[in-house]
Amino acid sequence: MSLGYAEKLSYREDLGNVGMSELFDPSDILQSKIEELAKLIEESKHLVAFTGAGISTSCGIPDFRGPTGIWTLQREGKPLPKAEMPFHRAMPGLTHMALAELEKVGFLKFVISQNIDGLHLRSGIPREKLAELHGNSFREICSSCGKEYIRDFEVETIGLKETGRRCSDLNCGGKLKDTVLDWEDALPPKEINPAEKHCKMADLVICLGTSLQITPACNLPLKSVRAGGKLVIINLQATPKDKKAALVIHGQVDQVIAGVLKCLNLKIPPFVRVDRVRISLSFSSKKKRAMKWKLRISGVHGFKAPLPFLESVEVSFPDRPDLKIAVLKKQPFLLIS
Repeated sequence: MSLGYAEKLSYREDLGNVGMSELFDPSDILQSKIEELAKLIEESKHLVAFTGAGISTSCGIPDFRGPTGIWTLQREGKPLPKAEMPFHRAMPGLTHMALAELEKVGFLKFVISQNIDGLHLRSGIPREKLAELHGNSFREICSSCGKEYIRDFEVETIGLKETGRRCSDLNCGGKLKDTVLDWEDALPPKEINPAEKHCKMADLVICLGTSLQITPACNLPLKSVRAGGKLVIINLQATPKDKKAALVIHGQVDQVIAGVLKCLNLKIPPFVRVDRVRISLSFSSKKKRAMKWKLRISGVHGFKAPLPFLESVEVSFPDRPDLKIAVLKKQPFLLIS
């Protein structure tokens, strides 16, 4: 998870159990469980995935409660772990892409995530089949019309605060807010309502990479169990819900889910990242004066939106050897004749 996010959260004394020992099933037992899970998925009619920070650690994002998790180190008074890459550059990992493939072929009906990293959306999970219970660091929402904006930069605030940007709908223009919850914020109905609905419908809920400690989110999978469904938990640590599960798998989530798709004769697709920019060229002229032009390279989210994936822009003029190459090193990238 983003270290910036952890630092922005308001102080909380009780963080639950952290730093618990990791458990690993022996290889033969692990393989047997993988095959059992594949069969459960194949036989399911309404499969729901419930994900936590453990599915994103392989993407370079630290978790919270693991042996080197953010809250574990905080409680021990140790320095926070260093992220392997900037938050906005993290890419969906093997588990994200495997879930996207399960959705694509029709097995997976809905994804419920406690993560705020936005990687499920990037992997290809449709927004209407995804509940991001705690928000998305890359999503803003209009407080007036409810329109959502997915950014390629991390929104600056958390706690449902105004971001300083406005809705681009000409009939609205309302103020935009971030969507990431702080401790005291209630789960938004737009996320929790469909999550509850699908858990009640599910005959199989798979929890991946979550300690199932944060309430009320952690109780959602039990709604399936109460309705006669089965619960599967894949996590390296014990969880409070293990006794309710039909199957508990202690193994690396990526390894388990890769084995499951192999049993189902499915291939995990690669992730291909696409970043977009807007290039605008405007002209102006006055009598008795040469024509002036202005070249601007900006984000698709607005002229003032940052471009975190660009460090500099080189502008050359192949048809005008008299003009020098210009290198723009500071945002906003703007060149005026």
